[in-house]
Amino acid sequence: MTQAPRPNAAFKPRIFSGIQPSGGLTLGNYLGALKRFVEKQDEGIETIYCLVDLHAITVWQDPDKLRQQTREAAAAFLAAGIDPKRSVLFNQSQVSAHAELGWIFNCVARLGWMNRMTQFKDKVGKNSENASLGLYAYPSLMAADILLYHATMVPVGEDQKQHVELTRDIAAKFNHDFGVDFFPAPEPVIEGAATRVMSLRDGTRKMSKSDPSDASRINLTDDADTIAAKIRKAKTDPEPLPETLDGLKDRPEARNLVNIYAALSGKMPEAVLAEFAGQGFGLFKPVLADIAVATLAPISAEMGRLMADPAEIDRILGEGADRAEPIARPILNRTLDILGMVRRG
Repeated sequence: MTQAPRPNAAFKPRIFSGIQPSGGLTLGNYLGALKRFVEKQDEGIETIYCLVDLHAITVWQDPDKLRQQTREAAAAFLAAGIDPKRSVLFNQSQVSAHAELGWIFNCVARLGWMNRMTQFKDKVGKNSENASLGLYAYPSLMAADILLYHATMVPVGEDQKQHVELTRDIAAKFNHDFGVDFFPAPEPVIEGAATRVMSLRDGTRKMSKSDPSDASRINLTDDADTIAAKIRKAKTDPEPLPETLDGLKDRPEARNLVNIYAALSGKMPEAVLAEFAGQGFGLFKPVLADIAVATLAPISAEMGRLMADPAEIDRILGEGADRAEPIARPILNRTLDILGMVRRG
């Protein structure tokens, strides 16, 4: 691929990240994304967060469900602690510059780059001929989402790092092809003990809202009793917790629960093992359940309150789009000028 652009020193520090509103959010979304999004608000860097509904329609969506899921995802952001006055929060389709820059980047990205995107292969399996063109090309739209705001940092899970690398390649090629230093090279920000939360039923698979088993995940809409029950029933092994991380090497379910505890408590996994070494899961799970309930039950309750007033959620998203537009539109317009597109004066 193309050599990366020069460092981002000339660009204003700015964070962009997004979540697809394609179903109920889980503990994995909270620990891998929302919790860190909230923390970033306190770091003195502009934060822009987006519900990427254009990405959601790469597979067919029931319109009523898509509206519901978009509002529910917005409620999760707000309930987790995103402040719409300190962060820009909006849904992607309200800012048309995303789609416009996405098309431009379709013409910059190379087929060979797209063919190396592992998530497309994972999602379609052997059924690629029936997949939408949008599902194949969506990484270039993701690059547009990021670069439309000249974002310099992108909080992502480990599984999304490849898409940020593609974004860097697209930025580099555009800059090289037109002899400009216009787009920054955004850095993936991968932090925390549980950036990739695994299934409660299979520690080798990522926790997913699409898993047929509801017991495999903790939904952000679960109440306290449901959260505690799912933790108690989470798959484990008969061995006690070890003293070091090496002792978790071939114990994926145990490692997953330790990482979840660490992320919820703000401790390192090593500190968790130092506290619980030698104890069985009969003692560890109730403590984990308590901290999970204390963290997540208030979010669930606040989401319920917010979802009772969808007009207020729509207002917040609309105001967020009004704040995003003045950032995005000048960057798109300058891109069009660089490309040689004729525009009104």
